[in-house]
Formats: sequence, C-alpha cells, structure tokens
Amino acid sequence: MSKKLKIYVGYDSREDIAWQVARHSTLRHTSGDVEIYPLRQPTLRELGLYTRPADNATTEFSLTRFLTPYLAAHDGWSVFMDCDFLVTRDITEIFDLLDDSKALYCVQHDYTPANMIKMDGKQQSVYPRKNWSSFMAFNGAHPKVKALTPEVVNTESPGYLHRFTWLDDSEIGELDREWNFLEGEYEKPDQIPMCVHYTNGGPWFDDWQDVDFGDEWRAERDLYLASAQSQAAE
Repeated sequence: MSKKLKIYVGYDSREDIAWQVARHSTLRHTSGDVEIYPLRQPTLRELGLYTRPADNATTEFSLTRFLTPYLAAHDGWSVFMDCDFLVTRDITEIFDLLDDSKALYCVQHDYTPANMIKMDGKQQSVYPRKNWSSFMAFNGAHPKVKALTPEVVNTESPGYLHRFTWLDDSEIGELDREWNFLEGEYEKPDQIPMCVHYTNGGPWFDDWQDVDFGDEWRAERDLYLASAQSQAAE
C-alpha cells in the first residue's frame, strides 16, 4: 500500500500566487500519493479550530501551521510549509528520511538574518530556532503530536509553539538544508535545492525580482498560469 502524504501550505491573502506556485510545483514533480491543502485562517476560524485574537504576525498562518497534524487526522506523516516555497523534486522522497521514533522533522537552521526588513517592509524578528517551523514533517502517530490539539495551539505562547518547547530535543529529527533552503541567507549552490524558501521576499513582489532561483520560480508561475487558463477555457 502506498503511503499518503498530506501537505498543508500556509495561505496569506496578500500572496495568493505564492500559494498557487508552491502547490503547482509540488504536484508537478511528485509521483506519489499527495494531497495539498491551503491553511486559510478565516476558514479555520469559521470551523472553530482557530480562536486566537487577531495579532500583528508577519503572516496569516504564523500559528495556524501547528494545526497541521490535527487537520491531517491520521497516523501517517503530514507536512507543513510556508507559501513562499518552490518545490523542485518529488516531495515524497521525504519518506526515505523519516524515522517513526521521531515526533517531527525540520531543517535546524542556525543563522542571523541578512536582511532586518522583510518583503513587505515589516521588521524581521530574531528568535531561537528561527525558521525551523517553516517546513515541518509531523509524525501523526507520535503521542506528543497527538497532544498538539487546537486547544494547545489556541492557548500556548507563540514561543512555546515555534521553539518546539512541547517536544524533547531528542524527538526532533534533522533534515538536510536543501529541504528548506533559505534564499538570500545561504550561498547559492550549484544545483537547485529540493525546496527553495524565499524567506525574505520572492519574485511575486516587485522589489524582489533579483533573487537566487528567481527564474525558476517565474517559469513555474508561467506553467501554473497556462494551466489555469487552459482549464478555464474548457
């Protein structure tokens, strides 16, 4: 029986095209059984799953990401990623890297942001384990993951959630940097990484055209737009 990978992508109403390209690039490269859903905060509020008061977080999915395993509702693995990602190979390759004894896998970045102002003019926040939670693989069978209920997501502090205080460090598996390659923070490699993360800003913003792997993102966007146009014409 093939494994199903459920993927939840952070959705921000200001960056719809980023979500569309992240989804398109993931589906275009995968041969596995994959389902992809946008994490839309208004929908999660309507369902009563997200009840925190409105805040001034950089994105609309700052904390809703931690609802991923609850929404996946199965004992398999589920993935969360930010919308500003470009996936360049088969994301189900991740199954070869996962150990069921771990609760969660992520790229364990250790860096100081190169830019203190983000894509939309907002100030960068600097905190321990920054960007660890921008790509996470959750083990739905792990008791600590099962305990990550909507009540916890709605009541615990952002720091508690993003720094994985709810896990022992030994329960966090490490992925290679290419699974969450921070464009603009790391030197451009010769080969395009599995997942390019335009963490400071991507080519969907006028002021962020000249980024590493910008041409690849624009090419994927054009494929998505042609596909959408073709479907609309049917």
